[in-house]
Amino acid sequence: MNRRLYVGNLPFSHREEDVRELFGQHGKVTEVNLIIDRMTGQSRGFAFVTMETAEEAKAAIDKLHGTKVEGRSLVVNEAKPKEERFAPSGSSSGGFRKRDRR
Repeated sequence: MNRRLYVGNLPFSHREEDVRELFGQHGKVTEVNLIIDRMTGQSRGFAFVTMETAEEAKAAIDKLHGTKVEGRSLVVNEAKPKEERFAPSGSSSGGFRKRDRR
C-alpha cells in the first residue's frame, strides 16, 4: 500500500491546513498538496496527502472515504503513480502528420 492518497470532492473552501487537520486525526501527515486553479487562485476540490506509514494511509481511507464534509462526500483512495494514470491508447501514432506537398 502506498502512503500517498488522492482526496477528491473536497469543499472548495478547504485550505491545506484544513486537509492536514482532517487527515491528522488518523495518523501523521507528512505532506499535503492541495491543487489550486492557476487562473482563479481557488481550490480545484482535490488534493494529495502523504501519511507517514502505509498503515496510517489505509486507516485514513477506511475512515474518511465517503465521509460528508460540508455536504460533500469525500473520495479517498490510494494515489496512482503518473505512469499508471496515462496508459497509451495504442490506436494512434500520437501526433499530426504533414501531408506531402506536390
